[in-house]
Amino acid sequence: MVGILAHNWWALLLRGIAAILLGIIFFVTPGLALEVLILFFAAYLLVDGIFAIVAGMRAPERHERRGVIVLEGILDIAAGIVIVLWPALSLLAFIYLAAFWAIVSGGAMLAAAFRLRREDGEWLLLLGGALSILWGVLVALFPIAGVLVWAWWIGAYALLFGVVMVVLAFRLKKRAA
Repeated sequence: MVGILAHNWWALLLRGIAAILLGIIFFVTPGLALEVLILFFAAYLLVDGIFAIVAGMRAPERHERRGVIVLEGILDIAAGIVIVLWPALSLLAFIYLAAFWAIVSGGAMLAAAFRLRREDGEWLLLLGGALSILWGVLVALFPIAGVLVWAWWIGAYALLFGVVMVVLAFRLKKRAA
């Protein structure tokens, strides 16, 4: 697992940068129409899913398992497609879909983190997974908190998650070298 992550450090870096950009968009323009916010989130899920699948498909090159990472990518893409096809879903349905995605994605990241060694930055992957699960649980518990607050939650999660992924990418890049 370490080998595939170290070899594809750039995918984690791009994933982190995409999350940071998403976070900035949600903080700078929280008053956008809900459909636009939903489509921004769907685009992020699609990009994130593609990078996760690419990383997972390269796992056999290093004789490592790909299942957890590919599963995360598939879930990301499936959630993104559902959102793009039905952007007028009720806010409540979208909130629960995002919460489910974050919890499952965070669980997949935790599973992957347990396969890394301490010196390879497994605590950063653990932190990213824990942030995903925490965000998902909070969204599920408080679904009607308001579009503005919800947009800030997405922004805060995306910024924190993005920073964690960027730091992890650079640690793995150092290991790959």
